[in-house]
Amino acid sequence: MKIKRWAWFIGLLGLGLAVFLAGPLPLVADRQPAPTPQIRPTELRGIWLTNIDSDVLFERQRLTGALQRLVGLHFNTVYPTVWNWGYTLYPSPTAGRIIGRSLDPTAGLQNRDVLAEIVEQGHRQGLKVVPWFEFGLMAPADSELVRRHPDWITQRRNGTQIVKEGSHNRVWLNPFHPQVQQFMMDLMAEIVTTYAVDGIQVDDHFGLPVELGYDAFTVNLYQQDHRGQPPPDNPRDPEWVSWRAERITGLIAQVFQTVKARRPDCQVTVAPNPQSQSYSDYLLDWRAWVQRGLVEAVVLQVYRDSLKNFEAELKRPEVQMARRYIPVSVGILIGLKHHSVPIELIQQQVRAARARGFAGVSFFYYETLGDRDAAFQKMLPAIAGQPHPAQGSQN
Repeated sequence: MKIKRWAWFIGLLGLGLAVFLAGPLPLVADRQPAPTPQIRPTELRGIWLTNIDSDVLFERQRLTGALQRLVGLHFNTVYPTVWNWGYTLYPSPTAGRIIGRSLDPTAGLQNRDVLAEIVEQGHRQGLKVVPWFEFGLMAPADSELVRRHPDWITQRRNGTQIVKEGSHNRVWLNPFHPQVQQFMMDLMAEIVTTYAVDGIQVDDHFGLPVELGYDAFTVNLYQQDHRGQPPPDNPRDPEWVSWRAERITGLIAQVFQTVKARRPDCQVTVAPNPQSQSYSDYLLDWRAWVQRGLVEAVVLQVYRDSLKNFEAELKRPEVQMARRYIPVSVGILIGLKHHSVPIELIQQQVRAARARGFAGVSFFYYETLGDRDAAFQKMLPAIAGQPHPAQGSQN
Protein backbone atom coordinates (compact mmCIF):
# COMPACT_ATOMS: atom_id res chain seq x y z
CA MET A 1 0.00 0.00 0.00
CA LYS A 2 2.92 2.33 0.85
CA ILE A 3 4.50 1.60 -2.55
CA LYS A 4 1.30 2.71 -4.33
CA ARG A 5 1.20 5.95 -2.29
CA TRP A 6 4.81 6.72 -3.16
CA ALA A 7 4.11 6.03 -6.85
CA TRP A 8 1.15 8.39 -6.74
CA PHE A 9 3.28 11.09 -5.05
CA ILE A 10 6.12 10.76 -7.57
CA GLY A 11 3.65 10.95 -10.49
CA LEU A 12 2.07 14.10 -9.08
CA LEU A 13 5.51 15.67 -8.59
CA GLY A 14 6.41 14.87 -12.21
CA LEU A 15 3.21 16.46 -13.47
CA GLY A 16 3.91 19.63 -11.49
CA LEU A 17 7.43 19.79 -12.87
CA ALA A 18 6.14 19.43 -16.44
CA VAL A 19 3.63 22.27 -15.93
CA PHE A 20 6.36 24.47 -14.43
CA LEU A 21 8.70 23.91 -17.38
CA ALA A 22 5.95 24.46 -19.93
CA GLY A 23 4.88 27.77 -18.45
CA PRO A 24 1.40 28.95 -17.49
CA LEU A 25 -1.64 27.59 -19.32
CA PRO A 26 -3.22 30.17 -21.65
CA LEU A 27 -6.53 31.70 -20.73
CA VAL A 28 -9.52 30.61 -22.86
CA ALA A 29 -9.59 34.01 -24.52
CA ASP A 30 -5.93 33.63 -25.52
CA ARG A 31 -6.33 30.29 -27.32
CA GLN A 32 -5.97 30.26 -31.10
CA PRO A 33 -9.05 29.37 -33.20
CA ALA A 34 -9.16 25.92 -34.76
CA PRO A 35 -7.50 25.86 -38.19
CA THR A 36 -9.66 25.90 -41.30
CA PRO A 37 -10.10 22.35 -42.65
CA GLN A 38 -7.65 21.50 -45.42
CA ILE A 39 -8.94 21.38 -48.99
CA ARG A 40 -9.08 17.74 -50.05
CA PRO A 41 -5.99 16.41 -51.88
CA THR A 42 -8.23 15.13 -54.69
CA GLU A 43 -10.68 17.62 -56.12
CA LEU A 44 -11.90 18.22 -59.65
CA ARG A 45 -10.95 21.72 -60.80
CA GLY A 46 -12.40 21.91 -64.28
CA ILE A 47 -13.20 24.56 -66.87
CA TRP A 48 -14.97 24.46 -70.23
CA LEU A 49 -13.24 25.75 -73.37
CA THR A 50 -15.63 26.79 -76.13
CA ASN A 51 -15.58 28.60 -79.46
CA ILE A 52 -18.80 30.46 -78.66
CA ASP A 53 -18.24 34.01 -77.36
CA SER A 54 -14.61 33.03 -76.81
CA ASP A 55 -11.43 33.27 -78.86
CA VAL A 56 -9.23 30.97 -76.77
CA LEU A 57 -9.21 28.18 -79.38
CA PHE A 58 -8.60 30.22 -82.51
CA GLU A 59 -4.84 30.77 -82.23
CA ARG A 60 -2.20 28.29 -81.10
CA GLN A 61 -0.15 30.77 -79.06
CA ARG A 62 -3.26 32.05 -77.30
CA LEU A 63 -4.32 28.50 -76.48
CA THR A 64 -0.85 27.69 -75.17
CA GLY A 65 -0.95 30.72 -72.89
CA ALA A 66 -4.41 29.78 -71.63
CA LEU A 67 -3.35 26.25 -70.68
CA GLN A 68 -0.28 27.58 -68.88
CA ARG A 69 -2.47 30.07 -67.05
CA LEU A 70 -4.87 27.33 -65.93
CA VAL A 71 -2.01 25.20 -64.62
CA GLY A 72 -0.72 28.20 -62.69
CA LEU A 73 -4.18 28.64 -61.16
CA HIS A 74 -4.16 24.95 -60.08
CA PHE A 75 -6.85 23.71 -62.46
CA ASN A 76 -6.50 20.03 -63.28
CA THR A 77 -9.11 19.34 -66.00
CA VAL A 78 -10.21 21.00 -69.22
CA TYR A 79 -13.35 20.28 -71.24
CA PRO A 80 -12.61 21.51 -74.79
CA THR A 81 -15.47 21.55 -77.26
CA VAL A 82 -14.94 19.22 -80.22
CA TRP A 83 -18.37 19.37 -81.89
CA ASN A 84 -20.01 22.75 -82.49
CA TRP A 85 -21.91 24.64 -85.19
CA GLY A 86 -22.29 21.41 -87.19
CA TYR A 87 -18.53 20.86 -87.47
CA THR A 88 -15.73 19.10 -85.64
CA LEU A 89 -12.82 21.10 -84.20
CA TYR A 90 -10.34 18.35 -85.10
CA PRO A 91 -9.66 16.72 -88.50
CA SER A 92 -12.40 14.08 -88.67
CA PRO A 93 -12.64 11.44 -91.39
CA THR A 94 -16.21 10.78 -90.23
CA ALA A 95 -17.19 14.44 -90.65
CA GLY A 96 -15.45 14.53 -94.02
CA ARG A 97 -17.53 11.60 -95.20
CA ILE A 98 -20.88 12.71 -93.75
CA ILE A 99 -20.68 16.52 -93.95
CA GLY A 100 -18.15 17.05 -96.74
CA ARG A 101 -15.82 18.94 -94.40
CA SER A 102 -13.47 17.27 -91.98
CA LEU A 103 -12.86 20.44 -89.96
CA ASP A 104 -14.62 23.65 -88.95
CA PRO A 105 -13.87 26.13 -91.78
CA THR A 106 -13.66 29.15 -89.47
CA ALA A 107 -10.45 31.17 -89.78
CA GLY A 108 -8.03 30.23 -87.04
CA LEU A 109 -9.07 26.57 -86.98
CA GLN A 110 -7.91 25.62 -90.46
CA ASN A 111 -4.64 23.70 -90.88
CA ARG A 112 -4.69 22.91 -87.16
CA ASP A 113 -5.67 20.07 -84.88
CA VAL A 114 -6.86 21.92 -81.80
CA LEU A 115 -7.62 18.74 -79.90
CA ALA A 116 -4.12 17.35 -80.53
CA GLU A 117 -2.64 20.63 -79.30
CA ILE A 118 -4.68 20.54 -76.09
CA VAL A 119 -3.92 16.88 -75.39
CA GLU A 120 -0.18 17.28 -76.02
CA GLN A 121 0.27 20.51 -74.08
CA GLY A 122 -2.28 19.73 -71.39
CA HIS A 123 -0.87 16.31 -70.53
CA ARG A 124 2.67 17.67 -70.47
CA GLN A 125 1.54 20.11 -67.78
CA GLY A 126 -0.59 17.68 -65.79
CA LEU A 127 -4.05 18.60 -67.10
CA LYS A 128 -6.63 15.95 -67.90
CA VAL A 129 -8.42 16.50 -71.21
CA VAL A 130 -12.06 15.48 -71.65
CA PRO A 131 -13.51 16.41 -75.08
CA TRP A 132 -16.98 17.92 -74.82
CA PHE A 133 -19.71 17.41 -77.44
CA GLU A 134 -21.15 20.86 -76.84
CA PHE A 135 -23.80 20.85 -79.58
CA GLY A 136 -24.68 17.21 -78.99
CA LEU A 137 -27.63 16.46 -81.27
CA MET A 138 -28.24 20.13 -82.06
CA ALA A 139 -27.18 21.71 -85.35
CA PRO A 140 -27.52 25.09 -87.09
CA ALA A 141 -30.60 25.06 -89.30
CA ASP A 142 -28.56 26.24 -92.30
CA SER A 143 -25.61 23.89 -91.77
CA GLU A 144 -24.12 21.62 -94.41
CA LEU A 145 -25.02 18.65 -92.19
CA VAL A 146 -28.71 19.52 -92.33
CA ARG A 147 -28.64 20.28 -96.05
CA ARG A 148 -27.12 16.87 -96.79
CA HIS A 149 -29.29 14.87 -94.38
CA PRO A 150 -32.73 16.50 -94.06
CA ASP A 151 -34.22 13.13 -93.11
CA TRP A 152 -32.11 13.16 -89.93
CA ILE A 153 -34.02 16.13 -88.49
CA THR A 154 -36.92 15.72 -86.09
CA GLN A 155 -39.91 18.04 -85.68
CA ARG A 156 -42.89 19.21 -83.65
CA ARG A 157 -46.40 17.88 -84.12
CA ASN A 158 -47.24 20.83 -86.40
CA GLY A 159 -44.28 20.00 -88.65
CA THR A 160 -42.01 22.87 -87.63
CA GLN A 161 -38.37 22.12 -86.83
CA ILE A 162 -36.67 25.37 -85.75
CA VAL A 163 -35.68 25.72 -82.10
CA LYS A 164 -34.54 29.21 -81.20
CA GLU A 165 -31.35 29.60 -79.19
CA GLY A 166 -31.10 33.32 -78.65
CA SER A 167 -31.12 34.75 -82.16
CA HIS A 168 -29.89 31.50 -83.72
CA ASN A 169 -32.04 29.01 -85.61
CA ARG A 170 -31.29 25.45 -84.48
CA VAL A 171 -32.65 22.05 -85.40
CA TRP A 172 -32.17 18.69 -83.72
CA LEU A 173 -30.85 15.46 -85.11
CA ASN A 174 -33.22 12.60 -84.41
CA PRO A 175 -31.67 10.54 -81.57
CA PHE A 176 -33.86 7.55 -82.57
CA HIS A 177 -32.60 7.39 -86.15
CA PRO A 178 -29.96 4.67 -86.61
CA GLN A 179 -27.90 6.76 -89.04
CA VAL A 180 -27.75 9.63 -86.56
CA GLN A 181 -26.75 7.21 -83.84
CA GLN A 182 -24.01 5.73 -86.00
CA PHE A 183 -22.70 9.18 -86.90
CA MET A 184 -22.31 10.14 -83.25
CA MET A 185 -20.73 6.78 -82.35
CA ASP A 186 -18.24 7.12 -85.21
CA LEU A 187 -17.21 10.60 -84.02
CA MET A 188 -16.63 9.38 -80.48
CA ALA A 189 -14.84 6.22 -81.61
CA GLU A 190 -12.36 8.13 -83.73
CA ILE A 191 -11.60 10.54 -80.89
CA VAL A 192 -10.84 7.88 -78.30
CA THR A 193 -8.77 5.83 -80.73
CA THR A 194 -6.83 8.75 -82.25
CA TYR A 195 -6.18 10.89 -79.18
CA ALA A 196 -5.01 10.04 -75.66
CA VAL A 197 -8.00 11.77 -74.12
CA ASP A 198 -9.07 11.10 -70.54
CA GLY A 199 -12.79 11.00 -71.20
CA ILE A 200 -15.79 12.01 -73.29
CA GLN A 201 -18.46 14.42 -72.06
CA VAL A 202 -22.03 15.09 -73.18
CA ASP A 203 -24.66 17.40 -71.71
CA ASP A 204 -28.36 18.20 -72.14
CA HIS A 205 -27.87 18.75 -75.87
CA PHE A 206 -27.52 14.98 -76.10
CA GLY A 207 -31.19 14.82 -75.19
CA LEU A 208 -34.14 16.21 -77.15
CA PRO A 209 -36.38 19.24 -76.57
CA VAL A 210 -39.64 17.83 -75.26
CA GLU A 211 -41.78 19.29 -78.06
CA LEU A 212 -39.88 17.32 -80.71
CA GLY A 213 -40.17 13.71 -81.83
CA TYR A 214 -43.16 13.90 -84.17
CA ASP A 215 -41.23 13.13 -87.36
CA ALA A 216 -42.45 10.19 -89.44
CA PHE A 217 -39.58 7.89 -88.44
CA THR A 218 -40.15 8.33 -84.69
CA VAL A 219 -43.93 8.15 -84.98
CA ASN A 220 -43.56 4.82 -86.77
CA LEU A 221 -41.28 3.50 -84.01
CA TYR A 222 -43.79 4.55 -81.38
CA GLN A 223 -46.66 2.90 -83.23
CA GLN A 224 -44.70 -0.36 -83.41
CA ASP A 225 -44.55 -0.34 -79.60
CA HIS A 226 -48.20 0.75 -79.13
CA ARG A 227 -50.29 -1.39 -81.46
CA GLY A 228 -50.50 1.25 -84.12
CA GLN A 229 -51.48 4.10 -81.83
CA PRO A 230 -49.77 7.45 -82.66
CA PRO A 231 -47.98 9.49 -79.99
CA PRO A 232 -50.18 11.73 -77.81
CA ASP A 233 -50.81 15.26 -79.04
CA ASN A 234 -49.46 16.59 -75.76
CA PRO A 235 -45.64 16.43 -75.94
CA ARG A 236 -45.48 16.34 -72.13
CA ASP A 237 -47.72 13.31 -71.80
CA PRO A 238 -45.91 11.22 -69.12
CA GLU A 239 -45.84 7.97 -71.09
CA TRP A 240 -44.69 9.71 -74.29
CA VAL A 241 -41.95 11.51 -72.32
CA SER A 242 -40.90 8.24 -70.68
CA TRP A 243 -40.79 6.34 -74.00
CA ARG A 244 -38.49 8.90 -75.62
CA ALA A 245 -36.32 9.29 -72.52
CA GLU A 246 -35.80 5.52 -72.33
CA ARG A 247 -34.62 5.42 -75.94
CA ILE A 248 -32.20 8.28 -75.29
CA THR A 249 -30.89 6.27 -72.35
CA GLY A 250 -30.33 3.49 -74.89
CA LEU A 251 -28.28 5.94 -76.96
CA ILE A 252 -26.00 6.77 -74.02
CA ALA A 253 -25.59 3.03 -73.49
CA GLN A 254 -24.23 2.91 -77.05
CA VAL A 255 -21.84 5.74 -76.18
CA PHE A 256 -20.58 3.85 -73.14
CA GLN A 257 -20.10 0.62 -75.09
CA THR A 258 -18.40 2.42 -77.99
CA VAL A 259 -15.92 4.22 -75.74
CA LYS A 260 -15.17 1.28 -73.45
CA ALA A 261 -14.67 -1.18 -76.31
CA ARG A 262 -11.82 0.97 -77.56
CA ARG A 263 -10.48 2.59 -74.39
CA PRO A 264 -11.54 0.97 -71.11
CA ASP A 265 -9.67 3.66 -69.18
CA CYS A 266 -11.52 6.51 -70.91
CA GLN A 267 -14.17 8.07 -68.67
CA VAL A 268 -17.75 8.68 -69.86
CA THR A 269 -19.14 11.79 -68.17
CA VAL A 270 -22.25 13.94 -68.32
CA ALA A 271 -22.71 17.62 -67.45
CA PRO A 272 -26.50 17.97 -67.13
CA ASN A 273 -28.88 20.44 -65.61
CA PRO A 274 -30.68 19.31 -62.45
CA GLN A 275 -32.74 16.17 -63.05
CA SER A 276 -36.18 17.79 -63.14
CA GLN A 277 -35.14 20.22 -65.86
CA SER A 278 -33.10 17.71 -67.86
CA TYR A 279 -35.90 15.17 -67.89
CA SER A 280 -38.91 17.43 -68.41
CA ASP A 281 -37.32 19.76 -70.98
CA TYR A 282 -34.76 17.54 -72.75
CA LEU A 283 -35.93 13.96 -72.05
CA LEU A 284 -32.52 13.28 -70.54
CA ASP A 285 -32.82 10.96 -67.56
CA TRP A 286 -29.29 11.19 -66.13
CA ARG A 287 -30.47 9.65 -62.85
CA ALA A 288 -31.16 6.43 -64.76
CA TRP A 289 -27.78 6.71 -66.48
CA VAL A 290 -26.09 6.70 -63.07
CA GLN A 291 -28.22 3.85 -61.74
CA ARG A 292 -27.45 1.69 -64.79
CA GLY A 293 -23.71 2.40 -64.69
CA LEU A 294 -23.66 4.22 -68.05
CA VAL A 295 -21.72 7.28 -66.83
CA GLU A 296 -18.72 7.43 -64.51
CA ALA A 297 -18.88 11.04 -63.37
CA VAL A 298 -21.44 13.84 -63.22
CA VAL A 299 -20.66 17.55 -63.36
CA LEU A 300 -24.02 19.03 -62.40
CA GLN A 301 -24.70 22.44 -63.93
CA VAL A 302 -26.04 24.43 -60.97
CA TYR A 303 -26.20 27.85 -62.60
CA ARG A 304 -28.09 29.85 -59.98
CA ASP A 305 -27.94 33.54 -59.11
CA SER A 306 -28.48 33.05 -55.38
CA LEU A 307 -26.69 30.92 -52.82
CA LYS A 308 -29.99 29.69 -51.39
CA ASN A 309 -31.18 28.28 -54.72
CA PHE A 310 -27.72 26.88 -55.41
CA GLU A 311 -27.63 24.99 -52.12
CA ALA A 312 -31.18 23.70 -52.61
CA GLU A 313 -30.13 21.91 -55.81
CA LEU A 314 -27.19 20.24 -54.04
CA LYS A 315 -29.54 18.65 -51.50
CA ARG A 316 -31.87 16.95 -53.97
CA PRO A 317 -32.27 13.17 -53.48
CA GLU A 318 -31.14 12.19 -56.98
CA VAL A 319 -27.92 14.15 -56.44
CA GLN A 320 -27.28 12.39 -53.13
CA MET A 321 -28.07 9.04 -54.79
CA ALA A 322 -25.53 9.68 -57.56
CA ARG A 323 -22.84 10.59 -55.02
CA ARG A 324 -23.07 7.12 -53.52
CA TYR A 325 -21.87 5.58 -56.78
CA ILE A 326 -19.67 8.00 -58.72
CA PRO A 327 -17.90 11.35 -58.33
CA VAL A 328 -20.37 14.22 -58.57
CA SER A 329 -18.90 17.69 -59.08
CA VAL A 330 -20.66 21.02 -59.31
CA GLY A 331 -20.69 23.21 -62.41
CA ILE A 332 -20.58 26.89 -61.49
CA LEU A 333 -21.40 29.76 -63.84
CA ILE A 334 -18.73 32.47 -63.67
CA GLY A 335 -20.04 34.60 -66.51
CA LEU A 336 -21.55 34.99 -69.96
CA LYS A 337 -20.60 37.25 -72.84
CA HIS A 338 -22.25 40.35 -71.40
CA HIS A 339 -22.59 39.25 -67.78
CA SER A 340 -19.86 38.61 -65.24
CA VAL A 341 -21.01 36.76 -62.12
CA PRO A 342 -19.84 38.56 -58.94
CA ILE A 343 -16.74 36.91 -57.53
CA GLU A 344 -18.32 36.90 -54.06
CA LEU A 345 -21.13 34.62 -55.28
CA ILE A 346 -18.63 32.33 -57.04
CA GLN A 347 -16.60 32.05 -53.81
CA GLN A 348 -19.72 31.27 -51.79
CA GLN A 349 -20.77 28.54 -54.21
CA VAL A 350 -17.31 26.94 -54.20
CA ARG A 351 -17.34 26.92 -50.39
CA ALA A 352 -20.84 25.40 -50.36
CA ALA A 353 -19.81 22.59 -52.73
CA ARG A 354 -16.75 21.82 -50.63
CA ALA A 355 -18.61 21.97 -47.33
CA ARG A 356 -20.97 19.27 -48.61
CA GLY A 357 -18.16 17.00 -49.77
CA PHE A 358 -18.72 17.13 -53.52
CA ALA A 359 -15.96 15.76 -55.75
CA GLY A 360 -15.00 19.19 -57.04
CA VAL A 361 -16.08 22.13 -59.16
CA SER A 362 -15.97 23.14 -62.81
CA PHE A 363 -16.42 26.65 -64.17
CA PHE A 364 -18.30 27.82 -67.25
CA TYR A 365 -16.42 29.14 -69.13
CA TYR A 366 -12.72 30.09 -69.74
CA GLU A 367 -13.22 33.52 -71.30
CA THR A 368 -15.19 34.76 -68.29
CA LEU A 369 -12.31 34.21 -65.86
CA GLY A 370 -11.60 37.81 -66.80
CA ASP A 371 -8.81 39.46 -64.83
CA ARG A 372 -9.72 37.71 -61.58
CA ASP A 373 -6.71 35.41 -61.30
CA ALA A 374 -5.91 36.51 -57.74
CA ALA A 375 -9.39 35.55 -56.56
CA PHE A 376 -9.22 32.14 -58.23
CA GLN A 377 -5.78 31.52 -56.76
CA LYS A 378 -7.31 31.97 -53.31
CA MET A 379 -10.07 29.51 -54.15
CA LEU A 380 -7.58 27.00 -55.60
CA PRO A 381 -4.55 27.58 -53.34
CA ALA A 382 -2.72 24.29 -53.98
CA ILE A 383 -2.46 21.53 -56.55
CA ALA A 384 -5.11 18.81 -56.26
CA GLY A 385 -5.41 15.45 -57.98
CA GLN A 386 -8.56 14.50 -59.88
CA PRO A 387 -10.96 12.07 -58.18
CA HIS A 388 -10.61 8.52 -59.47
CA PRO A 389 -13.67 7.27 -61.39
CA ALA A 390 -14.14 4.43 -58.92
CA GLN A 391 -14.32 6.79 -55.95
CA GLY A 392 -17.79 7.92 -54.98
CA SER A 393 -17.56 11.49 -53.78
CA GLN A 394 -18.57 10.55 -50.24
CA ASN A 395 -15.95 7.78 -49.87
